[in-house]
Amino acid sequence: MTPDQDKGPLELWGGVECTIARLGDEYRDQIRETGHDARVGDLDAIASLGIRTIRYPILWETVSPDDPEEADFSWHDRQLARLRELGIEPIVGLLHHGSGPRYTDLLDPAFPDLFARHARRVAERYPHLQHFTPVNEPLTTARFSALYGFWYPHMKDVRAFVRAFINQSKAITSAMRAIRGRLPDAQLVQTEDFGKTFSGPKLKYQADYENERRWLTFDALFGRIVPGHAWYRTFLDHGITPHELDELAEMSCPPQIIGINHYLTSERFLEHDERLWPPEAQIGSNGRHAYVDLEAVRMRLPPDEIGLQARLKEVWHRYRTTIAITEAHHGCTREEQLRWLSEVWEGARRVRIEGCDIKAVTIWSMFGAVDWNSLLQEKSSAYEPGPFDVRGTRPRPTALGAAAKAIVRDGHFDHPVLDIPGWWRRPDRFYHQHASTMASVSRGRRLLVVASGAGGMALQGILQHRGLAYSVLRQSDTRLTNIADIRDLLDEMGAWAFVRLSTGSDERLSFLLGQAMKAHNLRSLAFQLPPGTSDKSSPWAAPNRGEPYSSRFSDLALTIRCPSAFGAGCNHTDISILLRELRQGRRVQLCAHTKAVGAYLPDLFHAGLDLLIDGAAGEWWLANSGDISWLEFGRMLTGKPDVRERGQADTSETDSNRGSLLTNDFSLMPSLLNAAGRYFQELEHHP
Repeated sequence: MTPDQDKGPLELWGGVECTIARLGDEYRDQIRETGHDARVGDLDAIASLGIRTIRYPILWETVSPDDPEEADFSWHDRQLARLRELGIEPIVGLLHHGSGPRYTDLLDPAFPDLFARHARRVAERYPHLQHFTPVNEPLTTARFSALYGFWYPHMKDVRAFVRAFINQSKAITSAMRAIRGRLPDAQLVQTEDFGKTFSGPKLKYQADYENERRWLTFDALFGRIVPGHAWYRTFLDHGITPHELDELAEMSCPPQIIGINHYLTSERFLEHDERLWPPEAQIGSNGRHAYVDLEAVRMRLPPDEIGLQARLKEVWHRYRTTIAITEAHHGCTREEQLRWLSEVWEGARRVRIEGCDIKAVTIWSMFGAVDWNSLLQEKSSAYEPGPFDVRGTRPRPTALGAAAKAIVRDGHFDHPVLDIPGWWRRPDRFYHQHASTMASVSRGRRLLVVASGAGGMALQGILQHRGLAYSVLRQSDTRLTNIADIRDLLDEMGAWAFVRLSTGSDERLSFLLGQAMKAHNLRSLAFQLPPGTSDKSSPWAAPNRGEPYSSRFSDLALTIRCPSAFGAGCNHTDISILLRELRQGRRVQLCAHTKAVGAYLPDLFHAGLDLLIDGAAGEWWLANSGDISWLEFGRMLTGKPDVRERGQADTSETDSNRGSLLTNDFSLMPSLLNAAGRYFQELEHHP
């Protein structure tokens, strides 16, 4: 019997990204932006993965947005009733990176009492609830809102920061007291983003300061912020009274479960030597020294001092309280998302065996997240999928969803991409490279790639960057002339899928690869690019439905088709010519009646590879698009209103016909305007 078996199996929980953050006078609501608020069947989709515990919101801002005396629970009534029918236990969140409704904020003295009123209502309305996270990540929220100025009230002041933190700490204890007045056995699951700050000797004092600060959430709840605590004097120096701190200690509310949210960016390195600053780094200062704040994982630090396992052990030894990883998410390409989930899951298992009480890992963002790459400050619709991808008419299960189902069923999961470590483990991750540290992706189960020319080189660059092991086969390779030789290649190379780039049709090669794939039960991905054209049927002149196509491959075959492509190797396509004309300031005439669509090759390759890893099959039409016409596109891209409209559009084919052919009900690529901007940058470096 292993040391952790008496605790029961490690559980997999789920979470729905539910942040409501105020920026100025506007609120950003992730439940709305991911469409979860309006979709029927989302909770059933979660249940289909086997997940039986989920972090779920009943947020203050949605229940009582305008008046503390009014409350609307209608949406939550339906959702919680369905969770109960499905046998899913919610861990209810009441405030998630928010500053509350408009009639209060994080600096308001009345904030804790107003929040406790909301908590009491929730407990009264849903007496079956058992687990609560009243305030998600209070320390992180205080930092982002009152120390760094990202979110409301947009302060950059230590005095505001400590007030925002103390108010949230009071709110947690007051809320749990109100909840337990109705539900005496209610349990507190307190979450916080938890990492560590590293530095060289010169900035050790700053790193020590930040490393003491990271404990504040749990120290406050355990009643440890008393005279002698490392931050006690700091609180007093910035406006918190001794009475407030004494009261907080007396009202201590230790969590039954400590929730650790750990991301690859949670651990930082402070570098003062400007010779070592990366070009893109933002310079900061504490008043004594200027320095940059870097990702610790990209610095050469002892491996056993960084990472989730080291942080879990720290938390366990300090508090000796059950721990759950309450967010496991990585906004990156699909294979890196899988690698991160695998590392978190296996790391939690190892720490359990070493004696730490780890209860669960939470796969976060079940329906993804929007614009978290800018901490919600930019409205660029940057979407990060989770177990489900919602960029379509219905949530589409991803490889993360398959991994979740396998973990619940078997306690582990496998995928060929796991043969290669995540970028945070590969030697080319460091800010400062040595020739000997370039990454190698030669080992592991691999892709067999049939692609040539500039497009083929671009595809190989993306495979290398993503850490996907592959071998290139030339279409002229004699081993691709018969099925027997192809099958020998598969055995020799440990292939798990074919990836093929074609600008034309090679029926014999397609047939042979398809047959070999079926025989070995392998997947395939074919990028079918349209040939280069430049004539009056150009897509910005009038709608063009494209030639008919029907796939004859098995349900393991994925075919990606697109409209006119641009990027490396596509210099003579319609849209490439158009973009060059616009970039050079030449006069063009564009159609005002046709939706602007095109496919930027890097986006197409990334989307296709994600779909391949997800196990998607069939024919997919993918494009960079947007709800703008070619005429609007040209004017927005150049900023020149004098871009002229072309003559009367051909109305025999409608935009809806073109759109339905191109999108497959999913929009997996950034907007055409976004792609064109990146293409222009590419041309600056590689004319």
